[in-house]
Amino acid sequence: MERLYGADCNPRQLSPLTLAFLGDAVFEVFVRERLVCMGSRPVSELHRLAVERVCCKAQAEGSKKLEGRLSEEEADIFRRGKNARPGHIPRNAEVSDYHTATALEALFGYLYLCGRTERLCELFNIIISKNQ
Repeated sequence: MERLYGADCNPRQLSPLTLAFLGDAVFEVFVRERLVCMGSRPVSELHRLAVERVCCKAQAEGSKKLEGRLSEEEADIFRRGKNARPGHIPRNAEVSDYHTATALEALFGYLYLCGRTERLCELFNIIISKNQ
């Protein structure tokens, strides 16, 4: 994935919530691509499956699989994202799940802005694997 803009964008200088804003979209693209590549289905079913996988509970559960697998730099970004305090947490979300999902999204946004697509794929594959 080549970035369209931001050649002078330094992801280290962005807030964790800004990184999570982008990371949410990056994560969703990965989920949608995986669903589409699994075979043709009705769009309504694709949407339902995507929503199940891009919710904070699913992201928080997937994040557990990354424990001990992140570099020091990645763990720092994850920690910053987890400690960020958004202005609003959805009613249907557990606070701890929401913070962990925000951490994952911040990490995905950071890696995307760093151009580390291969690492994004690695982490996404760990998250969606059933055996880890």
